[in-house]
Amino acid sequence: MPAAEAKPTTTPIADHGVIGDMRTLALVAVDGTIDYFCHPNIDSPSIFAGLLDAEKGGCFRFGVRDASMRHKQIYLPDTNILITRFLGANGIAEVSDFMPIDGSGRIVRRAKAIVGEMVFDLSLAPRPDYGRIVPDLAHIEGGVRISWPGADPLYFYTSAPVTIEAGTVTASVRLAEGDTCHAVLCPGRNDQISVDERYVQDAFTQTRTFWHDWVAAGTYPTYRRDLVIRSALTLKLLTSKEHGSIAAAGTFGLPEVLGGERNWDYRFTWVRDSAFTLYAFSRLGYFDEAEDFTHFLMEHALSGGEPHLQIMYGMDGSTELPEISLDHLAGYADSRPVRIGNGAFDQRQMDIYGEFMDALYIASRARGKPSHAVWSTISRIIEWLADNWGLPDHGIWESRGEPREYLSSRLMCWVAFDRALRMAIRHSLPAPIERWRTERDKIQATLLEEFWNPEIGAFTQYKGGRGLDAVVLLMPLVKFINPRDPLWISTLAAVKRELVHDCLVHRYVNLEENSDGLEGEEGSFTICSFWYVEALARSGQVSEARFLFEKLHSYANHLGLYSEELSSTGDHLGNFPQGLTHLSLISAAIWLDRALNGDRSDPAFHQHHQTEDPDGVF
Repeated sequence: MPAAEAKPTTTPIADHGVIGDMRTLALVAVDGTIDYFCHPNIDSPSIFAGLLDAEKGGCFRFGVRDASMRHKQIYLPDTNILITRFLGANGIAEVSDFMPIDGSGRIVRRAKAIVGEMVFDLSLAPRPDYGRIVPDLAHIEGGVRISWPGADPLYFYTSAPVTIEAGTVTASVRLAEGDTCHAVLCPGRNDQISVDERYVQDAFTQTRTFWHDWVAAGTYPTYRRDLVIRSALTLKLLTSKEHGSIAAAGTFGLPEVLGGERNWDYRFTWVRDSAFTLYAFSRLGYFDEAEDFTHFLMEHALSGGEPHLQIMYGMDGSTELPEISLDHLAGYADSRPVRIGNGAFDQRQMDIYGEFMDALYIASRARGKPSHAVWSTISRIIEWLADNWGLPDHGIWESRGEPREYLSSRLMCWVAFDRALRMAIRHSLPAPIERWRTERDKIQATLLEEFWNPEIGAFTQYKGGRGLDAVVLLMPLVKFINPRDPLWISTLAAVKRELVHDCLVHRYVNLEENSDGLEGEEGSFTICSFWYVEALARSGQVSEARFLFEKLHSYANHLGLYSEELSSTGDHLGNFPQGLTHLSLISAAIWLDRALNGDRSDPAFHQHHQTEDPDGVF
């Protein structure tokens, strides 16, 4: 019998770098293959989704022919320009990848023979609409037109001669040492685009300058500065230059459990994730993002006059995000269903009001007194919350089980009132101060009385429960409790006992009494691991916190990037790159930097740093 044809393998999530233009992004594997790219926006249908189905998803490979060569990836320092290197006995080659920050939506790739003569192979197999379409490909001067019904065409230009066969563009080029070859994927009309080697060089210079200038405008800690800069650059890729919204992650459908059903779409703007991101940016001296996101919420999310928020919105402010399964895709490592949209968009999650208020509070500290219209909206929201903060909901982790009174929601409602009071007092704004203070203090009392379980010596996941939730690590970070308080020290010990394994922290243990309504056990949640590091540092356990931070760094991929979760074997799981992980890394690194570079027992140290530590989520 003839041997069965080998099935294409999926590149591990961690074996990718990311490029983008603050409208969309692409993942580039270590062998030079772009196997994930949505167009024209980050939440648009995919053009390449080989990461989710190597046979149907489509990809764009540009790399050396010699399969024996080793692969390395680096970023041009302080930029999002990715360089994939090929090293072997016969020479060295590179492919540089980037997306210009000019609104063009182009992917620019340039191959170069660094040492010796090199043969590069190119394969472009676009599969629009999540792999459901094989487009028409036609030769044009200098490249290929890519077209399909109902969409504007794409154009592909390269200095290499190409052939077209079976829906795929291929080319091979032999480069002498020092020679280059470009390949550029362009949206837009053909007659408006001029792509040649001069364009590639100019676009490279302009893109490099943009990222260098953005990094230079920030203030970074000395401790692990390189990791913090990479995390900040990654978060910036997730922001929308057009709308001011911030995506939670760059991808859809990547599994939290291999072979399981926890395969979500994170290409939307969560109020929670965005607020956390803005706090990370503020710690680095970036405040425009907070102002842009506030404008986004006021223009899109709150334009209808309703005093309450959705938990997430489309990147353009859209409110309907129906969840659909792409049953034709095999899924990453056969993990199905592959989902787009997100069925949790209409869940009630009371914690978002705290994160929303924290984002506005950050903006007000940077930009001064909010406008009358903004404060009027804030006041309506807080007044609504005063009557509704006790409502059961689905919690910060978007449980698909029964609604409960979750600690995460109650805690962040406390934050909402606390930040509203701080804003009103700081800026002399009209507000029912005593009513808001009374509600804040009621919430504090319920947390201390109804969520504390003396049998386990910890604050629990929900009212009257026994299970732990890593979100409790936020309690000292939001300044609800002193990190040296005996109640907190006991809770921290319980978290270590029940949820921490080495340096990895699980969100919760999925038991019958607190089932999240889904099958399977997920990996450790990386944001919780960095929360744990910061909680240790704030509690005075700086040496252990530093050691665990270094251990967590060992789980990053070769470029310092993280997905949402880590398996028990250290493999990356979930969507990638994940904003929550990178923002929590920034916060933990900054706290460790301050703890290591100053005597925190000296009151002068606190006084010196007081203005650098706004009372925000972290």
